[in-house]
Amino acid sequence: MPSPTDLADLPFLREALFELILLGIAGGVLGAWVVLRRLAFFTHAAGSATFPGLVLADASGVSPTLAGIAVALGYAGGVERTGRGGHDHGEGTALLLAAALAAGVILASDVFESGAIVDRLLFGTLLGLSSADLIVSGVVAVVATAAAILLGRTWSAVGFDPDGSAALGLPANGADLLLLALVGVAAVAAIPAVGALLVTAVYVLPAAAARMLTGSIRALIALALALAVAEGVIGLYLAYWLDLPPGPPIAVLGALVCLACSAVSRGGGE
Repeated sequence: MPSPTDLADLPFLREALFELILLGIAGGVLGAWVVLRRLAFFTHAAGSATFPGLVLADASGVSPTLAGIAVALGYAGGVERTGRGGHDHGEGTALLLAAALAAGVILASDVFESGAIVDRLLFGTLLGLSSADLIVSGVVAVVATAAAILLGRTWSAVGFDPDGSAALGLPANGADLLLLALVGVAAVAAIPAVGALLVTAVYVLPAAAARMLTGSIRALIALALALAVAEGVIGLYLAYWLDLPPGPPIAVLGALVCLACSAVSRGGGE
């Protein structure tokens, strides 16, 4: 077994460690609202929907991060529009995701004939993380925290009582769009480390586990943040040990923690 100190000693692992800690902070804050607002499907879809943009970026030399953010913001705007008037976001999420994945498959296989780049985009990598990736994740963590402080009450009100929030004069549509946009950008920030298909490992699973054990929003955010960071660090060590991309170990670990929390929650309720 490798030494855990390698995570701090080896430069590429140290960068990956910082990246996953920053993602864990964003995951704890945004993940709480993802589970409270039932946006787990959208969170998964936001990462996957960037696929065609990332393939185009790789083929054209454009920054994958900028391309991914542009696609994610457009996707979030489209989903928010379909959900206005009390409609559920799920229909728009599924429709736009299907279109994005179809376009990505066509571009990757028939147009640009992408190979290894597709695996890296879908599952992440320990290698190749740059200072720009760290900066994007840091900005996402700061903005997510600030937005939760400023708009947490509105997000809660819109989620639990949309009609009542409108009567109170709260900016429901604007707050909803910002939440979806933040989740979409956060999904893009997680792609270099965990891959487009496994962003839920950072933004959904820790918060889902925390919700089974907590009864307040503050406790949910705190526990989700702690779980996201811990699962990221342990998953990174397992990925290094087993010579795997970090996404799969983090996802499996998050699923196991969810199952354990579910068992504890059920046991406590009996």
